[in-house]
Amino acid sequence: MTPRALDAPLVSMRGVGKTFDNGVAALRGLDLDIYPGETVTLLGPSGCGKSTALRLLAGLTQPTQGEIHWADPAQRERLGFVFQDATLLPWLDVFANVYLPLRLAGVPRARAAPRVEEALTLVGLLGFRDALPRELSGGMKMRCAIARALVTRPALLLMDEPFAALDEVTRIKLNNDLLALKARLETTIVFVTHSVGESVYLSTRIVVLAATGGEVIDQIPVDPGVKRDAEYRLGPVFSKLSRRASDALLRAMGEDGS
Repeated sequence: MTPRALDAPLVSMRGVGKTFDNGVAALRGLDLDIYPGETVTLLGPSGCGKSTALRLLAGLTQPTQGEIHWADPAQRERLGFVFQDATLLPWLDVFANVYLPLRLAGVPRARAAPRVEEALTLVGLLGFRDALPRELSGGMKMRCAIARALVTRPALLLMDEPFAALDEVTRIKLNNDLLALKARLETTIVFVTHSVGESVYLSTRIVVLAATGGEVIDQIPVDPGVKRDAEYRLGPVFSKLSRRASDALLRAMGEDGS
């Protein structure tokens, strides 16, 4: 959905920055609101702080300036994270890899089994529950990683370039699968990508960050009611949004786009 003036953000970042111990400033003064039900894509040049912003939202690292505010602090504990690499444990089968977050939370395997099976069904991997990661394709490994993130039933799903290493055909298929999951689960997603086309295809809002990290160059709303399919990719709306996102990306890199 598109955020409305009266909606309360799920989470807000105000003046958020991150400087590492070596003095590198990965993010400077980021202001960003994430509203319930959105798919927000962070788009920008390498090194602009997209992944750092995701890790800050996840609590994997702490800001050195600014504040991150959750409307409901309990939602902060309901996060799912999908990394660029599937990061599956090679000695565990698919079921056990997806069960892992619940296992670490102390949920007995027998009680967790229906939730694990539900997550595997959502990503089309229930028939591979006993397979080891080495027996899966790249796309199937990423499906398993998504199921592992979904098994906790997150209020906010954070995805850090999850499809970047995949071939184009698999990437398009997983884009479509993600849209279908989003429609079914109605979760909120923050998605990091370098791909203009992917951002326009998946998002309800594209946030373009400057190369220096933190400054928002443009925020591009994408109508959530538009059907996302092959016709959309070839149509005038997709072309217009892609041009605007590309122009913003050029400005983000300090180019005038002329």
